[in-house]
Amino acid sequence: MGLLALSGVIMLALAVVRQGQSGASRSINGIFGAVYLGYAFYLAFLFVDGGSYLIFFQAFILPVVMVVNFFRNRTPKPKLTETQKAWREYQRSAGQQ
Repeated sequence: MGLLALSGVIMLALAVVRQGQSGASRSINGIFGAVYLGYAFYLAFLFVDGGSYLIFFQAFILPVVMVVNFFRNRTPKPKLTETQKAWREYQRSAGQQ
């Protein structure tokens, strides 16, 4: 139940971050994050019968896939050498004249 809530919180946090994600990916993160968190809340506070319930391990594959997708789609900052930086500065100054 705790892992279910944690998965929901992580997916909601990913939905809030705009960097490197499409709108569809953010929407999927938000929807499934809310569902996971809501189901964890239901099991913790509203499921008072004390009966048994099943949580399939496949439910935890989606958050892992979404986190991997988030980090894979991030756009890294370009690491430029000093020569490349000087060349870009030269191009900028030549274009302004």
